[in-house]
Amino acid sequence: MRNSRHRKPSSSGLAADALGRFDTVVMAVAGSAPAYSLAATTTALIATVGVASPAALLWCAIPMLGIAFAFNYLGRLDVNAGASYSWVARALHPALGFLSGWALVVSTTVFMVAGSLPAGSATLSLFSADLASNTVLATAVGAGWFLLMAGFVALGVRISAHAQWVMTGIEVVILLVVGVAAIAKGGVGLAFDWSWLGFGHFDGAKGFAAGALLAAFYFWGWDVTANLSEETRNSRRTSGAGGLIGVVTSFLIFEVITIAVNTVLTAKQINGAETDVLTLLGNAVFPGWGGKAMVVAVMLSTIATLETTLIQVTRSLFAMGRDHTIPAVFGRAHTTRQTPWVATGAVAVVALLLFIGSNALGSVGTIMSSALSAIGLQICVYYTLAGLAVVVAYRKLLLRSTANFVFIGAWPLSGAVFMGWVFFESIPELDSTTLAVGLGSLAAGLVPLAVYWSRGSAYYRGAARLDAAVAEEMDARYSTGLEDLPAVSPTADREGGMLTDF
Repeated sequence: MRNSRHRKPSSSGLAADALGRFDTVVMAVAGSAPAYSLAATTTALIATVGVASPAALLWCAIPMLGIAFAFNYLGRLDVNAGASYSWVARALHPALGFLSGWALVVSTTVFMVAGSLPAGSATLSLFSADLASNTVLATAVGAGWFLLMAGFVALGVRISAHAQWVMTGIEVVILLVVGVAAIAKGGVGLAFDWSWLGFGHFDGAKGFAAGALLAAFYFWGWDVTANLSEETRNSRRTSGAGGLIGVVTSFLIFEVITIAVNTVLTAKQINGAETDVLTLLGNAVFPGWGGKAMVVAVMLSTIATLETTLIQVTRSLFAMGRDHTIPAVFGRAHTTRQTPWVATGAVAVVALLLFIGSNALGSVGTIMSSALSAIGLQICVYYTLAGLAVVVAYRKLLLRSTANFVFIGAWPLSGAVFMGWVFFESIPELDSTTLAVGLGSLAAGLVPLAVYWSRGSAYYRGAARLDAAVAEEMDARYSTGLEDLPAVSPTADREGGMLTDF
């Protein structure tokens, strides 16, 4: 297989056609980080909604699939490393587009701390539980893993994909083996009941919203496939399909493990665990080596999602720099590696500074509890806007068929409404620290927005509007040879046309 440094560059400078369908599915699953999400959030989710935790995941997965359909169909119109940053701007308004991209940037930046600390803790726990609880040492080891992943991202997207094959493959195998064995074996926990998947165990609307906010964090990250669209073969079909498959795959893993935790472990074990629940689950099913295997899964999952998160934030910053909505230097790609090297270097420096500052917040658990909900708020913002954007972009085609109405209209719109509701319903229940991180960092985006708007950036003057009906007409004209297909994105291509059958 050709090395990434020999791949043909796209018009933007990134490596075109570097990834295939299997790569995108692996990236989507790695982005959702099944083992890391379960280890970081299961205790909090069960503490919040109890045995309704499987229901929280199910009823968040359904609207999340709507958002995945939104990304799928928006990606057919506009192949752009900025993804929702570009789509929302062209379908709704440039200011909303920038804030959508900014929400992704700040959520991924916060995650650098939220993700790197558990990576360090998991690594140290393989040697000593006392070492794992040392915040300073966990920060240092986590920073080391982060820098290694930053190196992979800087070296090329193909190298990053190969690393994901190994890490995510081992992680998923361990989770499925332990999860299925746990459900088959049972334990001292509760007997499974199908009512766990219904609404009856939630403590009203506020309880449901609190569970949904945490569940949104579980799924977040699958959309890395959209940020990699400029580097994916036949990306108008491949990137969106990879995201959809990734959401379904991750959901199945989340449900299996969450049900296993509720049936195998007691409430006292779950809520009072000194180690994460996955380690307890592994030891309960396979005493001795099971817990260690789960630690390895969490460690690999955390490291893998650090890499996909870096890909997301660097491609988003690259698209912003290219559009001159932040300093243009961020829009530079390395001439041989074909990666956004300036954005990668800048993110690495900022993340290392955050690692140092995070020690002032206290223990690993304290940092995590505030970061998860803050990230959940930011996720809701850009997923909501993407769900609205696809409805506007395809508005003239929604009534053409039942499939169009459901998969491009009703389902994404329902996902957008759900994410927006979770955002507003959760705010009154969050503490001041979480709100300061979640909303304060979003508000900080108003500064570059105002600066570059006042400077007359072409982005804010309005690019060609996203209109699926116009795109389909132009695609038909090209297919019949009437005229050339106009460029609608930095990497517009003719492979397969702009749109496919719905």
